[in-house]
Amino acid sequence: MAIITISRQIASYGDETASALAKALGYDFIDKKDLEHDLVSRGISESNLKQYDERKPGFWASLSRNRDQYFDYLREIIYTYALKGNCVFIGRGGFALLQGIPGCYAVRLIASDDVRSTRLMKEFDWSEKKARALITESDTNREGFHKCFFDMKPEEPAHYHLVINTDAVTADIAADIIQHACSVTISPSEEKAGLQRIGELLIGQKIVNRIAFTEELPIYFLDAEVTAAEIILHGVADSVTCIDRAISIAQEMSEGHTVSSQINMVNEYKTYP
Repeated sequence: MAIITISRQIASYGDETASALAKALGYDFIDKKDLEHDLVSRGISESNLKQYDERKPGFWASLSRNRDQYFDYLREIIYTYALKGNCVFIGRGGFALLQGIPGCYAVRLIASDDVRSTRLMKEFDWSEKKARALITESDTNREGFHKCFFDMKPEEPAHYHLVINTDAVTADIAADIIQHACSVTISPSEEKAGLQRIGELLIGQKIVNRIAFTEELPIYFLDAEVTAAEIILHGVADSVTCIDRAISIAQEMSEGHTVSSQINMVNEYKTYP
């Protein structure tokens, strides 16, 4: 087993299951605290964390450069942890960022509204009305987060290898189910192939982040497509000098890949504020 992502509804034992699973396997558990710490260390402000982190951003916030910075650094951080292997992620769209990569196993934990409401009422000594209001707010925010950053609905079961309804199971039982499912599903060859692909994605994301946020080159819709031997830069710019600098940066960080550019040059390109 290599990398497990846990997506969950509020009060579905998601965090408890992820923690129990990581402990049973001896894996690293990557949670909100770890990701927020790393985002802040890369210059993401506390206010931007509150605006974007598993929340539905407002219209203008969804178009701003702050949104790109949050998302691109989140990708770099998740790929960095994932490249180590043997880890469990909770939330933050981990299943979407690692979707389709061999050796990555995506799990969704759900529970009925009645059960979730009862759990919240018991945990916080709340009224049923307050518990159900939080459920609605949380579900709406998480759906908005995934729509904004991944253009997908987190509740769609086809995104996951396994969906568990925790109405009638404990976190420990759910962890046991996931552990067994992974053990009979993921092969060593898939783990190896997956780590190779994650390494490629990480190189590309580091290049993008340096060009966009360290060097602050005005290249829009920037992407670095990385294969086993080649890096191809994509995007839109209005300066040959800017494109040449981006290529130079990619070559410096290429780790033996050849570098080419498919960045389109458009004079006086106008971006969002």
